[in-house]
Amino acid sequence: MSSMFGKPRASGERPPQSPLPECNVAILGCRGAGKSALTVKFLTKRFISEYDPNLEDTYSSEELVDQQPVLLKVMDTADQDGPGNCERYLCWASAFLVVYSIDDRKSFEGCQRYLEVLALHARGCQRHCPVLLLGNKLDMEEYRQVPSAEGMSLASRFGCLFHEVSACQDFARVQHVFHEAVREVRRQAEWNLPMRPLFISEERPCPPVATPMALPTHHSLATCTFNTLSTVNYKEIPSVAQAKLVTVKSSRAQSKRKAPTLTLLKGFKIF
Repeated sequence: MSSMFGKPRASGERPPQSPLPECNVAILGCRGAGKSALTVKFLTKRFISEYDPNLEDTYSSEELVDQQPVLLKVMDTADQDGPGNCERYLCWASAFLVVYSIDDRKSFEGCQRYLEVLALHARGCQRHCPVLLLGNKLDMEEYRQVPSAEGMSLASRFGCLFHEVSACQDFARVQHVFHEAVREVRRQAEWNLPMRPLFISEERPCPPVATPMALPTHHSLATCTFNTLSTVNYKEIPSVAQAKLVTVKSSRAQSKRKAPTLTLLKGFKIF
């Protein structure tokens, strides 16, 4: 089930021939890591203290990331005990947020199993989806069980980005993480664009001639003189494996966004 949660569509009808580009983000992690709290914080700027841990749903929000609109779809997963029945989000998502709680080492250890599943899936399908490792509940610093260095080490091991956030306090940082997932998807799309071979011209002068060459005259023919010429060779530039990312800002005028509206989900208690 998909629902528009927290952010209304901009006024005016969008031409049917130009739909918004979509970015699908799946939030993974063990129970109690704060996946639903992060989702609701991002969509409503509010913090939830009570929710149904068995509730799984997908939400949509129109976002403006680097002046470019995108329809961001977020799947708040509800695995029971670690990765299970993963196909529902492995084939759907274009980016993954793997979440653990900094005050719960067990949830951190569970993240490694999710990262292993994602790495195995990436090797099997030859499709790279960006992964971000998130240490949640930064507001519980005094009860921290997982140092930041361990989170960074695990992220480096699996080649993913690392952030620490607080769904309870810091909306700006939570929003940055979701927008960073969109940026990573865009970067990956840029890297995967096919490259056409380019050609450049290279001028090579002929060996210098001391004196002009003249053809001998026969049967009263005029003397012909050849001047020094330059030859043009074409050289193919080899295709490169990766292209340089260039961020282009959209010039489309953006209408003022309305204040977010709140849609309550069954099992959520909003403060």
